[in-house]
Amino acid sequence: MTAEQGLATAAINTWKLNLERANKLFLPLSDEELQQEIAPGKNRLVYLLGHLTAVHDRMLPLLVLGPRLYPEYDSLFLTNPDKSSELPGGAEIKKAWQQVNEALQAGFDRLAPGDWLHKHGSVSDEDFEKDPSRNRFSVLLSRTGHVAYHLGQAVLTRK
Repeated sequence: MTAEQGLATAAINTWKLNLERANKLFLPLSDEELQQEIAPGKNRLVYLLGHLTAVHDRMLPLLVLGPRLYPEYDSLFLTNPDKSSELPGGAEIKKAWQQVNEALQAGFDRLAPGDWLHKHGSVSDEDFEKDPSRNRFSVLLSRTGHVAYHLGQAVLTRK
């Protein structure tokens, strides 16, 4: 196994582990349970799941894996705070979560280890030349940390 293969495999396995943890936490919850706030006056679990879904959906074009599946989630879960608009039901968000993550995994499976070092979709050739760390691999690492961070918040509801 080359160093590139080892790093890509380790990063993807860490991504998968965090998704498995998120699935174990979110997917069994009822609509009522998804209405729990992380802390009094803070985001609800339903909003957090939608937020993670929207962020992962944005990864598809960012990693040059395909078009977004749920661009309408941006206004619901990224640009506006929780409780500012009517949200889709828990079952709908869970379905979107699963579809987006399946599309990401299918894209990951198509990438060779060296492809992770290619520029991501929102950096220009000129900027990438100046800073080659603006690559697909860095996006995967940062989004893996993002999931882990929000899982840390979500477990606060499971006292």
